[in-house]
Amino acid sequence: MVAPRSRISLAARWSAIVGTLVAAAVAVALVLDRLLPDDRLAVAALTLAVMLPLGVIAVRTALRPMLAIFRALAGTAISYRDGDYAFGLRWARDDELGDLVAAHNDLGRVLREQRLDLVQRELLLDTMVQNTPVAMLLVAERGPIVFANLAARQLLNEGRRLEGHSVDEIVRKASESLREALGRGGDGLFTVVREGGDEDEIYHLARRGFSLNGRRHELMLLRHLTAELRRQEVQTWKKVIRVVSHELNNSLAPVGSLANSGAELIRRGQPERLPEILSIIADRTRHLQGFIEGYARFAKLPAPRLETTTWAAFIAGLSAQIAFSVRGTLPEEPVTIDVAQMEQALFNLLKNAHESGSAAADVGLAVRRMTGASVVEVVDRGQGMTDTVMANALVPFYSTKRTGSGLGLALAREIAEAHGGRITLHNREGGGLAVALIVPDAQRPAA
Repeated sequence: MVAPRSRISLAARWSAIVGTLVAAAVAVALVLDRLLPDDRLAVAALTLAVMLPLGVIAVRTALRPMLAIFRALAGTAISYRDGDYAFGLRWARDDELGDLVAAHNDLGRVLREQRLDLVQRELLLDTMVQNTPVAMLLVAERGPIVFANLAARQLLNEGRRLEGHSVDEIVRKASESLREALGRGGDGLFTVVREGGDEDEIYHLARRGFSLNGRRHELMLLRHLTAELRRQEVQTWKKVIRVVSHELNNSLAPVGSLANSGAELIRRGQPERLPEILSIIADRTRHLQGFIEGYARFAKLPAPRLETTTWAAFIAGLSAQIAFSVRGTLPEEPVTIDVAQMEQALFNLLKNAHESGSAAADVGLAVRRMTGASVVEVVDRGQGMTDTVMANALVPFYSTKRTGSGLGLALAREIAEAHGGRITLHNREGGGLAVALIVPDAQRPAA
């Protein structure tokens, strides 16, 4: 068993050194005084000449390991500043410097453990970010793209790196709908047109700003919604079948019962209640007919009957049906559309705008030209849409209103696509929603 070392403090060690030097000086002075009893000055000079070099040697010898450990401490502090925590120090003596070295080594150990934990977390986060299906872009303010995950590279640059490129440079090669979504600001939906006649892909764009290293950055998330929309549509159609079945049963059961009652009254020769029974049957039949026609209008949308009209005439006809303000100047170029279908689509959008909680004066419609198409935008200052609602807004029969059918936006989307166009949505800065119908020029209707 090794006996523990006794602790000797720095004060005790230096006191011993000074005491030893003083005792040695006294001893030398006494010896010289005996040798030179009559020359005090010579004794003092010789004592100083002997003890001064000895004192310097003793002090330097005692300070050398301390100065070395001080330099080592300074070096490891620089290494810590540079992120290198692999250093450790050793001090053999049990004193205050030993305590300092031990504390320094403990600090290095904690930093190493924290660095290792941080590296593992970064690896986990990077693995998750790189393998998520959501495309992620981190963009410095008025600067280049500083980070893009694998999904973003595949979506926007055919799998090649995006870091260092500007967003404008990358977006110029991407979907025109994405350029419009980025130009509007805020969150929204956009469509990526696939070559070869494949179905267009729908994406949701979310944008969030924050400060990083004292500089403003923006994180863009592009979520693929096509598969989710298809899944939601399947679930919605199942729900529709249940609703239709329930409504048919609720209407046909009383009609059958009333018909039996009427037949029984005739058999008994009591026709007085027949008009009442027939009136109830007629009311239930009209209700059922209206219910079925509402669903049939969406399920069997006819091909557009295209005709050429002016925007002024079209907007005048629409304004006679619902209130809104016209924003900006209407284009002078004529447009070729199915007037009835387009009126129905915009009527639904304007009705939604009025029901969004927006003031009537803030519900507006604007028409502008873009290359090869016209853009009709309906805006309001209502509550806008949450990410969840926006992701499901184009799904048929999806509605957040208790009495809503969920057909307004879905029907507008069907009409826009039947004209060869598309629909986009985004929340407005300052509150509210903007829904745009993009109608290409002289497009043949979709089959």
